Amino acid sequence: MTATKGLEGIVAASSSISSIIDGVLTYRGIDIDDLAENATFEEVAYLLWYGKLPNRSELAKLQEQLDAYTAIPEGVIQQIKLYPKDTNSMAALRTAISSLALYDESANEMTAEANQLKAIKLQAQLPAVVAAFARIREGKDPIAPKKGVSIAHNFLYMLTGKDPEEVAVKALDQALVLHADHELNASTFAARVTVATLSDIYSGVTSAIGALKGPLHGGANEAVMVMLEEIGSFANVEPYINNALANKQKIMGFGHRVYKNGDPRAKHLQKMSQELGKLTGNLELYEMSIKIEELVTGQKGLKPNVDFYSASVYTTLGIARDLFTPIFAISRVSGWSAHILEQYENNRLIRPRADYIGPVNAKYIPIDER
Repeated sequence: MTATKGLEGIVAASSSISSIIDGVLTYRGIDIDDLAENATFEEVAYLLWYGKLPNRSELAKLQEQLDAYTAIPEGVIQQIKLYPKDTNSMAALRTAISSLALYDESANEMTAEANQLKAIKLQAQLPAVVAAFARIREGKDPIAPKKGVSIAHNFLYMLTGKDPEEVAVKALDQALVLHADHELNASTFAARVTVATLSDIYSGVTSAIGALKGPLHGGANEAVMVMLEEIGSFANVEPYINNALANKQKIMGFGHRVYKNGDPRAKHLQKMSQELGKLTGNLELYEMSIKIEELVTGQKGLKPNVDFYSASVYTTLGIARDLFTPIFAISRVSGWSAHILEQYENNRLIRPRADYIGPVNAKYIPIDER
């Protein structure tokens, strides 16, 4: 046996959910560019779960189900109120999502129908959990969700108490589409490993959130915003980036293991960043990001990934920096749950081997002789 560090290049599962072939990302065979320009996030979630785009009646039924389950249990709200004020947002999300299982009588029911419904419940409730946490830590009461509006609209409403501008809803909705799934990434693999033991869907999603919490996965967009804040202004971009590159520091938001010619999702977020900057009359974050891309791509040949421009998009929407990764989870739970359902359909326990490199023929030494 030979170990491959990070399982790079290893095919660990067969899946019909999403693909990355020759730098092109597809969901169920549909190009991400097509979906980003034309589909709503609810359509994409349906596509991931059921393998096809919904017709009007199917989409309406999904909206009714999301409306029915968006409100989170009072017990979970009270639990969030007990979290320390400085709790990490992803740690809070991980804990709250795990606790949702305690309030779902069907949490351990393993029929296909029960698991499908739990996927919808999680998609409905995860945005409400993030919004409730954001408000509670500011000393505010959570806002009850609206019915008949999109997930993007509802999240921004629950966060602020105000109906968002149409362009803000469109921007967030497109971001959710772009983040919905990404083949066998770290968090998706973690979810599939967990449910391959026939554990429940809540356990699988909790595992995924734990993996997404890491800065090398979902936390990269927050790290991009930290960098932009450190730079401070357009005039400081060139000296900051040149110094970082000279000292071989990693520039967050650039490069991707599976994309050699650039992340196809980045261009949509770049355009969105520009449009929101124009709407608010403040293009500085966008212009700083463009300059950083010019320098890093020019000197290192690295191109921006999906995290790079999402930082400026979310900031322009008025979203706190530490909520960027939870928003990633709001989107990706659609993909996680699709993969969990696929794992259940044709399950085999995921149990790889390790290439042992430790000592051999060692003997036990009595404690008095050590």
